[in-house]
This record gives sequence, C-alpha cells and structure tokens, in this order.
Amino acid sequence: MSGFVRVDQPKEGGELSILLGWLAFHRNALEAKCHGLNAVQLVERAIPPSTLCLLGLVRHLTEMERAYLVWALGPDEPLKWVWGDYTDDGPAWDFEADASMVSESMTAWAREKQAGDALIAEYASLDQRGTGNGYSLRWNLVKLIQEYARHNGHADLIRERLDGQVGE
Repeated sequence: MSGFVRVDQPKEGGELSILLGWLAFHRNALEAKCHGLNAVQLVERAIPPSTLCLLGLVRHLTEMERAYLVWALGPDEPLKWVWGDYTDDGPAWDFEADASMVSESMTAWAREKQAGDALIAEYASLDQRGTGNGYSLRWNLVKLIQEYARHNGHADLIRERLDGQVGE
C-alpha cells in the first residue's frame, strides 16, 4: 500500500502503553483498509443484501469511540449518539451509508478519536472509573480495541473483494 504509513503493533511497555498501542494499531488498520478508495468503493456492499460496507464500519466505529471513550470517560451526561437515536425497530444509522456521507463520516471519526484521546490523557490510572458507563478506563479501552479488531476482520474481507488487497 504505497504512500500509507502503518502503525506497528506494540511490542513492550506498561499496560497503558500496550493498550494505547493496540488501539492506535487497530484505528490505523481501518484507515488503511479505506485508503485509496473512492466514495463509491467505500459504500459498496460486502455481500448483498447485507448493508455492510467500509464506510458503514467507519461510522459504526465512530459510535463506538463515542460510547466507550467520549461518553464513557467524559462528563456525566446522557449518551448522545453521533448519527441519531437508535431504537429496536429503527434504522441502523451507523451502518447505513451512501457516497454523500464520506467527508462528514471521516471528519466525525477523526473528531471522536481526538476527543477520546484527550479524555484518556486526563485519567490517572487504568482503574479509574468513567462517569458515563461507570466502568474503568481499562475496561473501556479493551472493549473499544475488541470492537476495532472484530470489525477490522470484516474490513479485510470487504477490501479484498473490492480490489484484491489483502493483509494488515
């Protein structure tokens, strides 16, 4: 993947630096899967009738950044989703994507990552509990890393289907 710099896997360090290293690695992995694609490719469905596409994954992980960092670690307020209110019978705002949403979606993803990183920096310990969901910084980081790892597997398959690109 020419011109794109990949973040290395963390190799050593304390628990916080390892967790932040894996978070950076997985964020960058999704960015790599989107790199070099146009808007139409970013919203091409993986396997119809599924609505799963790379931009949908970006939008979903934007919501996960909000839920497990920005809201979980932020001020004690009700959770406000980035893309809209979710109900059991309502639309999947995050996975629903079309080509007109690329710029807004990528900007929102960057904003949520930056806001989450700023909140992490305010925490004195991995055991400190967030005001949003009441779980520790450790729990929220592991949960977010798990979300990225799970969906990066989907992103790998989608990218390979689009243009044959494989690997991390």
